[in-house]
Amino acid sequence: MKVVIIGAGNVATHLAKALHAKHVQVAQVWSYHYQNALTLANEVNAKAIESLKEIDQQADVCLIVVKDDAIAEIAQQLKGFKGLIAHTSGAVNMEVLSGVAEHYGVFYPLQTFSKHKILNFADVPLCLEANDTSALHTLKELAGKLSSNSTEVNSEKRKILHLAAVFACNFTNHLYALSAELLKANDLDFAILRPLISETAAKVEHALPLDVQTGPAIRNDEQTLKKHEELLLQQPQLLEIYKTLSNSIKKTR
Repeated sequence: MKVVIIGAGNVATHLAKALHAKHVQVAQVWSYHYQNALTLANEVNAKAIESLKEIDQQADVCLIVVKDDAIAEIAQQLKGFKGLIAHTSGAVNMEVLSGVAEHYGVFYPLQTFSKHKILNFADVPLCLEANDTSALHTLKELAGKLSSNSTEVNSEKRKILHLAAVFACNFTNHLYALSAELLKANDLDFAILRPLISETAAKVEHALPLDVQTGPAIRNDEQTLKKHEELLLQQPQLLEIYKTLSNSIKKTR
């Protein structure tokens, strides 16, 4: 199978490397910044291209791995591609590719990616959607080379998955960042929280989050909640977040 990668960011980098490691030919890499395409192409023995007009029409799959608001624009420049075209977004409807190619779909890896952090793609859930059985067969074949965890998910359910992932990953990481700032302002090291973070994450590997919730809000410990709020009086933004989350937790009791 021959694959073209459109993009050279975090997701594109991991995807291209994972395909290459599984002996899937990454034929070409394109990026808005040619140097980025060249860097990634060199790592996966592919050809970097400067123009989308250079796309290899003999490729089996073209994966659009760019930011969400660029997918439609990129897709229009790929009209007439003879193989399968798929994007990798969690939030963009599959039909953005309608009229671009005969066979199209979505190849969404449900994971957080950092370009320089090694990731085992075999553990990554791959959410697939296709406009016909031929496209779905191709996506399943490609997914099977990378991960043992792939499933069909339509555009509407994929959007819900993406939203849930923002709460579980992006918002949680932002709270880590706020915690780090709070500690730094008081001459404390963020490292002291790492065992707590690891244990919290480990709990939900085998239980529902609601069943392992701890802290003053779930205990309705008003005395502790009030003390925390007093500590945040000079930081109204943090105080608002604290109250909002505490009240949300209380409602789950």
